[in-house]
Amino acid sequence: MKRTFNRSQLALALCVAALMGCTHTSEEASQKTSPMAGVAMADSVCSLCHGLTGESISPTFPKLAGQQNEYLKLQLTDFKGHARVDKTGTQYMWGFTRLTETQITELADYFSSQSPMKADADTPDARGELIFRQGVPESGVARCSSCHGADGQGSGPIPRVGGQHAAYMIRQIQVFQQAGQRPRGDLTKQNAHALSEADAESVAHYMAALGAKQ
Repeated sequence: MKRTFNRSQLALALCVAALMGCTHTSEEASQKTSPMAGVAMADSVCSLCHGLTGESISPTFPKLAGQQNEYLKLQLTDFKGHARVDKTGTQYMWGFTRLTETQITELADYFSSQSPMKADADTPDARGELIFRQGVPESGVARCSSCHGADGQGSGPIPRVGGQHAAYMIRQIQVFQQAGQRPRGDLTKQNAHALSEADAESVAHYMAALGAKQ
């Protein structure tokens, strides 16, 4: 029987093909043998899931457009070292164990320099706005804006959340509620654990409506 590949499988195959040249043990050697620059990888590999400018269409894949540079570097480093063990991350990003430091820097520079991710057109969620702006004091949940910024723009290692897919952010909140799946973000883990399912959905939909409009 002829085997067919869906879009995700094709992306994984291209990731492996793009990175197989890095076979030396030292970082310097792997950079010399790497067959693809970061920008070329963003164009031919990353764009399959995240879109050419990082404005992904599918909520399975996060938007990267205008994401914080430092945050992108840290997450790519974690994928390279298998430090992120959430199911979706390992499913689609396992081939990036051979990324070089140069490629990580170039990919982060490319996506962070794009126009910030566009906000959903949905009407902002009132409960979500309350959580984002004021937190849930009775549950010990701090206001999201204290770290992610008034417009959800993020800063440094803190990701931009304004305009991100709501479904993706709901999944990430669930990931933070599972011990050990994300090695960074202790404060986020603390807040996520205290969020109810309904509140997680509300604040995710509010954050998705923040930022630049379509």
